[in-house]
Amino acid sequence: MTLDLGAPASGPVRAVLFDFFGTLTHAVARGVAHDHVAELLGVSSAALGDALSETFYSRATGAWGDLPATVRMLASRLGVTPSEDQVRDACTARMEVLRHDARLREDAVATLAALRSRDIRVGLVSDCTNELPLLWSTLAVAPYVQATVFSFETGYCKPDPAMYSTAYKALDVLPEECLYVGDGGSNELTGALRAGLRPIRLLAPDAAEHLTYNAEPDWRGPTIPSLSGVLAHCGA
Repeated sequence: MTLDLGAPASGPVRAVLFDFFGTLTHAVARGVAHDHVAELLGVSSAALGDALSETFYSRATGAWGDLPATVRMLASRLGVTPSEDQVRDACTARMEVLRHDARLREDAVATLAALRSRDIRVGLVSDCTNELPLLWSTLAVAPYVQATVFSFETGYCKPDPAMYSTAYKALDVLPEECLYVGDGGSNELTGALRAGLRPIRLLAPDAAEHLTYNAEPDWRGPTIPSLSGVLAHCGA
């Protein structure tokens, strides 16, 4: 079912909220780094992938605890009992998966820098497991982001309205003054619209390759082909 978008919002844009995976980053797909985690735990890559997909929202809301606890619970779900050394090595490997998945789009830093240079505030709203908060400060986009909302820390995921309101309140702006940019996973665009924001879908060339949960294929709102396209929507 397509959400009725109604008349487009107007007025000044004072902030832009971004999704992370598949938006600020290139498309995410399970590859060699994921296979290495499976090898360390002694399970098949396919079985681990299925377990990760089935448990994403539990893990992304912190229900499974920190990274070592999560690795142990995944292993148990797959019928294996890893040693402490295996758990440690699998945790290290999971961080390598995240570093691979966090490969920023070529225009990510420049776009965020351009927004900040125009006094437009920038926030991040991400459904994520605990690896992203651990890695966040090392990423090149981090200095340009003034508010981060990680589902692992909040205990809820998009499209919960609190994911958006936490961000725009931290930026001290009204929801109608915010753009929201995302690839459309987790029903984030309709969630942003219902929360009073002005959502835009990033429809990048690699969109079809991106691992997405609860996508929005029927989105009929504004789209941009690259991150830098958001600047035109800001009057920048």
